Amino acid sequence: MSLELRQVAKSVDGQTHIHPTDLTLTAGTMNVLLGPTSSGKTSLMRLMAGLDVPNSGQVFWNGEDVTGLRVQDRGVAMVYQQFINYPSMTVYDNIASPMRLLGKTASEIDAAVRKAADLMQLSPMLDRKPLELSGGQQQRCALARALVKDAGLVLLDEPLANLDYKLREELRAEIPNIFQEAGSIFVYATTEPEEALLLGGNVATLWEGRVTQFGPTPSVYRKPVDATTARVFSDPPMNFLDIRKSGDRLLFGDGQAAPATGALSALADGTYRAGFRPNHLELAKHVADAMEFTATLAVTEITGSETFVHLDHHGQRWVGLIHGVRDLTLGADLPVYLDPAHVYVFAESGALVAPAAYAEAA
Repeated sequence: MSLELRQVAKSVDGQTHIHPTDLTLTAGTMNVLLGPTSSGKTSLMRLMAGLDVPNSGQVFWNGEDVTGLRVQDRGVAMVYQQFINYPSMTVYDNIASPMRLLGKTASEIDAAVRKAADLMQLSPMLDRKPLELSGGQQQRCALARALVKDAGLVLLDEPLANLDYKLREELRAEIPNIFQEAGSIFVYATTEPEEALLLGGNVATLWEGRVTQFGPTPSVYRKPVDATTARVFSDPPMNFLDIRKSGDRLLFGDGQAAPATGALSALADGTYRAGFRPNHLELAKHVADAMEFTATLAVTEITGSETFVHLDHHGQRWVGLIHGVRDLTLGADLPVYLDPAHVYVFAESGALVAPAAYAEAA
């Protein structure tokens, strides 16, 4: 079982929603579409499902061209962020409805419905109507209906966004296991890098209608092919710093310098962009060769056990994720430190030149 997009593109009223895209998904895989709002995730899903027809390119299902085939004639199940249920039916009948359309027997339907309801924690509510449920319970009903449909392609468009935190965390862990048994192709859209990492499988990073990278999720996270992918796969987005390599030194625009150690020592002399994730910026020096910067503290955000510090480093905006609650003075200069092992190096074009040493060792 496979879904293949060949140079698929979509424009609406002269505005490009999806640039020419090649993508191949195989049976039994979880495939995450990761990108910010309006990056093209839903547009790409609609092309996969047959809800929209591409302006150019082709969609193949198991080697057969289905580009012009209606969604009704494809084995597709889709769950949206905004839950969709039949309000006049009970939860049981909502979940059972796809199987009844497929002509399944009463015993097959009952077994599948009760198994799905148990997985989605809906067993005590099977006799209720959707409007008697909470928003999270209604979304779980929609997920259960997709589960029993036995579709070859299951599309999940930010399906957990409206659930409470505890249930969202539980389902994030369960979804790969729940759907893996079916052997279908699963495509899951999210704006959250953390969610992509928790779901595992493969990830396609999207930016302004382009798939910038596709591959195993840990690999894409550790070795993004360019600065755009690195920005997408980091929350808050990756910080950047203009640097120049000269001999055995790294030079920064504000007159600072640091030794070019490890993989950085092999770089050719020239101008680059260094990138580092917010959780790697520190307020204390923990390694001997840590790079030290002085930045101005603009904003702090306390999340409970962690603090986001928003910094201005000579006109470049950085964000640091610091453990603990810190009492810091806004507007004051703040020394911050960065382990060179956590630094990615990109060419001025944005292409990755050298992954961070910690990523190579992982």
